Amino acid sequence: MTGLLRILAIVAALLLAACEGKEPPLYQEQGYVFGTLVEVSVYGETEPHARQAVSEVMHEFQRLHDLLHAWQPGELSELNVAFAKGESMAISAELVSMLQDAAQLSAQSNRLFNPAIGGLVGLWGFHADEFRMVQPDEKQIARWVDANPQMSDITIVRGRAESKNKSVQLDLGGYAKGYALDRAAELMRKQGIRNALINIGGNIMALGRHGKRPWRVGIQHPRKSGALATLELHDGEAIGTSGDYQRYFMTGNVRYCHLINPRSGYPMQGVQAVTILTRGPRAGVLSDAASKPLFISGPNGWRAAARQMDLAEAMLVDAQGNVHLTEALQKRLEFTDRNVHPQVVP
Repeated sequence: MTGLLRILAIVAALLLAACEGKEPPLYQEQGYVFGTLVEVSVYGETEPHARQAVSEVMHEFQRLHDLLHAWQPGELSELNVAFAKGESMAISAELVSMLQDAAQLSAQSNRLFNPAIGGLVGLWGFHADEFRMVQPDEKQIARWVDANPQMSDITIVRGRAESKNKSVQLDLGGYAKGYALDRAAELMRKQGIRNALINIGGNIMALGRHGKRPWRVGIQHPRKSGALATLELHDGEAIGTSGDYQRYFMTGNVRYCHLINPRSGYPMQGVQAVTILTRGPRAGVLSDAASKPLFISGPNGWRAAARQMDLAEAMLVDAQGNVHLTEALQKRLEFTDRNVHPQVVP
């Protein structure tokens, strides 16, 4: 799973409308799927039309949740069982496409984005509906690292997938929310919805505008309530954050989060959050998957990782709370804390 960030959708026009005594044509609906809060906002449509479109999106989210769950019964968990037995399994064309895309992103990231380490994520206790603290034995971790499960271990021939490495256990938690964003945008457009904001646990995509201005969203502060910064999202843009502050446990003063370095086998430390801004036909997927390599690369390697992932707009908050960001993203952000003095890089 992705580090889950709660980015707050901030709709400035609501305040203006309230002052004018007018109710804006905004329809909003919330749900809980992918282990997180989802919210869909539609602007400028009749309530019946907006409700129908949002209902279709929510049903799609649930379908994808069931399809891609890493430990509950579903197509992905069945495939993991087949891999562990050294067997092949026929999979849907949709899952074939996802795995091929995830493999390409893994290769581009020098395998720092690695959905094949689901067994390691489970070993740390992050495969549970009710989270519990687990600190695995060092030898167990070493065995997983030595097994070196990779997306490149998977072969798909005529719709049947198999893995030459029985240790491959897929966890698409760092991909599924982004894929769902892209699917939601596609469904919205087919329904004739031109202006919407889709928020899946902090991965947010904008369609159109909120009235006369772009949608404005806030980036959650990793250590305080409220937003670290805000920005305007334009049509077709998506923003995503990987953070260490939702799914984690503490042992003494050490924080263990769900974002695991596949090279060491241990949860990544030294980074509080990474935020990226993406656009284009795969903006959702990229907003989810592409932040992981930056997070795992840490304060010294995040910028090189951003270039590797073709990301011009990125930000990292290190363990001390220092903000590092690219010049391109600095131009888009408005920090809510005047005491933040970001370190800007080209």
